[in-house]
Amino acid sequence: MQNGFPQTWDLDVFYDGGSSSAAFSQELKGIGENIDKLDAALSKKAGTGSQEIAAMTELLQSVLLRLRESESFVSCLLAQNVKDSAASSLNDRVKTLAAKFLGVLTRFDNTLRGLNDEAWTKLIENEKLTEVAFNLAERRELAKLKMAPELEALAGDLAVDGYHGWGDYYNLIVSRAKFNDVGKDGEKKILSAGQMQNRLSDGDRAVRQAAFAEWEREWSEQADLCAETLNRISGFRLKLYEKRGWESVLQEPLQMNRMSEATLQAMWTAIQDGKQELVRYLERKAKLLGVEKLDWHDVEAPIGSAARTIPYDEAAAFIVDQFRTFSPELADFSEMAFKDGWIEAEDRAGKRPGGFCTSFPKSGQTRIFMTYSGTASNISTLAHELGHAYHQHVMNDLPALSQEYAMNVAETASTFAELIVSDCAMKVAVDPEEKLGLLEDKIQRSVAFFMNIHARFLFETRFYERRREGLVSAGELNSLMEAAQREAYCDMLGEVHPNFWAAKLHFYLTDVPFYNFPYTFGYLFSAGIYARSLKEGADFKERYVSLLRDTGRMSVEQLAKEHLGVNVEEIDFWRDAVALTAVDVEQFIEMTNELYGKN
Repeated sequence: MQNGFPQTWDLDVFYDGGSSSAAFSQELKGIGENIDKLDAALSKKAGTGSQEIAAMTELLQSVLLRLRESESFVSCLLAQNVKDSAASSLNDRVKTLAAKFLGVLTRFDNTLRGLNDEAWTKLIENEKLTEVAFNLAERRELAKLKMAPELEALAGDLAVDGYHGWGDYYNLIVSRAKFNDVGKDGEKKILSAGQMQNRLSDGDRAVRQAAFAEWEREWSEQADLCAETLNRISGFRLKLYEKRGWESVLQEPLQMNRMSEATLQAMWTAIQDGKQELVRYLERKAKLLGVEKLDWHDVEAPIGSAARTIPYDEAAAFIVDQFRTFSPELADFSEMAFKDGWIEAEDRAGKRPGGFCTSFPKSGQTRIFMTYSGTASNISTLAHELGHAYHQHVMNDLPALSQEYAMNVAETASTFAELIVSDCAMKVAVDPEEKLGLLEDKIQRSVAFFMNIHARFLFETRFYERRREGLVSAGELNSLMEAAQREAYCDMLGEVHPNFWAAKLHFYLTDVPFYNFPYTFGYLFSAGIYARSLKEGADFKERYVSLLRDTGRMSVEQLAKEHLGVNVEEIDFWRDAVALTAVDVEQFIEMTNELYGKN
């Protein structure tokens, strides 16, 4: 730490020694022994009584906490240094344990499935299981839709070196990607993917153009390897779905996000109907930049004083101050995260691109990863990830199964945190240029969730349709991506990003299919929550915490009905949320007219 908050995280508090930690090796050994113990309990023929299942559920949740902690530890090691070969070996060990646990879980779920209704009713009346009744019922119903338990276990075992192995191979591709950069001082540097990604939103268009050309060049060179990887991941997934009798590729992601297809379609319809407001914004921005149409690298280019480089300590203090206007608890928690080394933000070579927050539920902590370079977007990312961290924080005392909240509601908490920061910043800003920069950063999130994420969803949906027919070449993947981007952005782009499918980690995540639409759900759902918080004032913070605590034990439809009194399967809720963007766009046009004139 230099005169402020540390910019590298502390992982030794979990397991001292990093990827060579003896304590972590012992942890993995203990997890394996407990999985064997659970397996043995399930093998007993008399193990279907209420007390027996309660005991197994307690052991299962203990393993789940420790396994989640281990997965987070390894993911942090790999993110901070993509060339850590020892961490890669640990990752394989953790995935092997996870596959073994999945096989045992499948047998546990099958035990629940085998109970008749009378036995089931008696089971969930057990006081030790009341808190996790929703989660057990969910597992019981899902078991009815899967293969026989021995086949599910076999699929999980084969996935370690197949399905998940291909996902890990993508990390190797990223680690070997090298980007050439010539700084403003003329010095030539080799940058990692994480560092180069920040260049794509530089305030200088010449810098962005050069960075984007280099970004496309490198990913084009890696495209054949990426295409092979993506084809194998999707092929495994499709074959597994076929054996389960699942026809739709959306069945699993919808189940994982505890939402109905009606909710998903209502959301996309409302977005499609409301995109014209963002078209106005993109047209105006193109004029401001002096181009006919925005190129891909122009979309996130800063307008106004958002181009200013903001020191990390200043950003941290700013975020904490804005959080305090909503909740002192959220502010205190975030300040502690900054002070205690929960955040890996240092701009250095060797890190993977992107940002994330991961939970260490056994320790009651979280860790945040990003590469901070001082942009307004970086501040939004920090606020976003701190929202995730606070979400986990308020759930730490719940049973492990009830902490398993879905990605879409996770994105609700993170986006809500972003809204607090952006809205408060807008209110206190005095300088017109600064106010414009903050407003534009807010609109950028609408562009990302309504257009960028929609392009990803369109691409992935069409890719799977094409993949059913056979392997899809890198050239075809480029064509699918370009078509999806032009459609999602309402044909408002000049140069698009055809290799986006190769550059984006989310397409290669094997534990979460369709890692896209939950972001948009979270953004719009959080907009509705934020509007409610403004209406109800200080009292709402308690209701907000109650909502977060229920995210692991309700469907999103139940959650919305219980805490907001709305039906998210109907389009009205989504239309109202989408319409909020129109106010921001109108203000943006008025402010830029005043500052720069109408032309």
